[in-house]
Amino acid sequence: MKPMSDSALVLFSGGQDSTACLAWALDRYARVETVGFDYGQRHSVELEARLAIRSRISREFTAWRGRLGEDHVLDIRSFGSIADTAMTTDRAIETTARGLPSTFVPGRNLVFLVYAAALADRRGLTALVGGMCETDFSGYPDCRRDTLDATERALNLGMDRGFRVETPLMHLTKAQTWGLAKALGGEPLVAVTVEESHTCYLGERGALHTWGYGCGACPACDLRRAGYEAWDGQERPEFAA
Repeated sequence: MKPMSDSALVLFSGGQDSTACLAWALDRYARVETVGFDYGQRHSVELEARLAIRSRISREFTAWRGRLGEDHVLDIRSFGSIADTAMTTDRAIETTARGLPSTFVPGRNLVFLVYAAALADRRGLTALVGGMCETDFSGYPDCRRDTLDATERALNLGMDRGFRVETPLMHLTKAQTWGLAKALGGEPLVAVTVEESHTCYLGERGALHTWGYGCGACPACDLRRAGYEAWDGQERPEFAA
């Protein structure tokens, strides 16, 4: 564990990646708050998953309990209504003429970070932690580290602050993300991730698979299942980022 310092705001969707990021932040920062965004997403069940994850972490991980601060949910549905995407409307999940998934919401991570930075400024938090990744991802250009470096610079110039945009999963595969969860919180955190987090774009919470809930067919489920199976097939190693 790195020395405790500063404070962090985790962009916490309630998915696998943001659950790993929350644990990563709790392992490093003295105070950690979370923020979620209601942008009209079809899989709004993730907003409920957030509360279940926070509750279990607070209950089951005593070392982190005192560091887990307030939760915030911001209503930005007006932003979500701008984009006609499979993430916010009932349409097919496919590749568009631009070569991007139809689930791509243009500028979503940029908007998230602007809102998060404004909240962090008011709350006195110094790091913004997000689960963006350019290794195993769905092709979203706003997940790339160069995009986030530019955003970090713009936020600090525009707010006259010294925010750090932390992306602990940026160069990890999904298998390594499972390994990171185990390294941070052991099998109990893996269990919380499987049983409580939500990644499926279609919001399916019917059957609990070995890798978690989901339809098993959308791109998010494909990545999550493949990562879990690869990690499990390697005898569930820990991965320290």
